[in-house]
Amino acid sequence: MSEKYLSYVALVVTFIISSTFMPKIIHYFREKQLGQTMREEGPSWHQSKSGTPTMGGVVILIASMIAEIVGILLYPTGRNHLALLLAVIIFFGGLGFIDDYLILIKKQNEGLTAKQKFVAQIVGAILVFVVLLWFNHPTILHLPFFTWRMPKVLYGIFVVFWITGFSNATNLTDGIDGLMATNGVISYMTYAAIAAALNRYEVMFFCLSIVGSLLGFYLYNKKPAQIFMGDVGSLALGAGLAVVSILLFEEWSLLLIGMTYVMETASVMIQVAYYKKTGKRFFKMTPIHHHFEMSGWSETQIVTRFGLLSIIGALVGIWGVLL
Repeated sequence: MSEKYLSYVALVVTFIISSTFMPKIIHYFREKQLGQTMREEGPSWHQSKSGTPTMGGVVILIASMIAEIVGILLYPTGRNHLALLLAVIIFFGGLGFIDDYLILIKKQNEGLTAKQKFVAQIVGAILVFVVLLWFNHPTILHLPFFTWRMPKVLYGIFVVFWITGFSNATNLTDGIDGLMATNGVISYMTYAAIAAALNRYEVMFFCLSIVGSLLGFYLYNKKPAQIFMGDVGSLALGAGLAVVSILLFEEWSLLLIGMTYVMETASVMIQVAYYKKTGKRFFKMTPIHHHFEMSGWSETQIVTRFGLLSIIGALVGIWGVLL
């Protein structure tokens, strides 16, 4: 079987694993009465979701990790990159797991502090940069119309910013039923297509293994959600996307393919800056999907419209990469 078609097998297998084991983790958390506690400052109608099991990202990552371990054995020319991607989802997923664990099991309301989480993300991103240098990855930033050969230190700063930024961006996006799962499928499917076009089948394998896991999760996360992803999933997915864009030498494309994540993050930054300057809110609530909720959009409308936005960004991104 060719390397390309092994990726499709990975998609099917991870979907089967994820969709099969998701009900079991839902049952376990319900039995133990371990569910998500909604923030008081969130939309009032979200309080009805309190008690819904979370940490569904554990199953997403385990299914993907099984695939990556097999992939490392099957892709001799791409095993280094697969090993790096595996390490990325383990590290950032592990960070999210600790945060979720402290909230759910240890009953620490906020889990890890923002500072602790941010420092850990930076450490993880620095480790990725060190490994990239070990792989002799060129310190070149690829932009739409030109490339920029950067000093190692400057490129390292970019890598840390890119991975940390998108890890947090996907975490912000995971706020309503099905939103992150839908956009995650679109983003990873897009990079799978780009990787296939560039004959980077090990990256394609990774992306499709994530897609399969997310599709299995989506069956139980679509409205009304039976389980949430948790930080264990959302932090890892964003970091994975950032590293995929770097490995494909198409970093800029993530600004389009990940347009929803960029918009979510930008809304928070605008809200904070505007509030500090004027003492008023620019949006009704951030991240911006909550603004639209409070403007009367249903969760289904938000997921559908944000998904369409992501598809448009993805198509433009593919066009720009393959032009």
